[in-house]
Amino acid sequence: MIFHVVPLDDWLAVPDRPYAPESLNDEGFVHCSPDEETTLAVASAFYRDARGPLMALLIDEHKLGVLVRWEAASPAPPPGVAPGTLFPHVFGRINRDAVEGMMEIQRDEEGRATGLTVWS
Repeated sequence: MIFHVVPLDDWLAVPDRPYAPESLNDEGFVHCSPDEETTLAVASAFYRDARGPLMALLIDEHKLGVLVRWEAASPAPPPGVAPGTLFPHVFGRINRDAVEGMMEIQRDEEGRATGLTVWS
């Protein structure tokens, strides 16, 4: 499984189409993380001000119909992630049947990610 951080409202916005965040248009790929610990670091670094529930999509990369390339963060990984960590970059829309589940990212009063819980 690979993980993708997304505000719940963004994920639910167009439920009958493959998911495509702004990064796909801006950078040519969807940012993903290799594990739960890295996902929490990404959420803390980039989503502290996100309103509403923040989710981690659990994606089966083998079910994606597009290229997944494991690459180093550029220019550097977020705080708390070891140098040299490779991140899965998805070069296309995420087909919804590749999403095996979602977990809600728990955050403290300052918006830092503190854990993941099963979402139903």
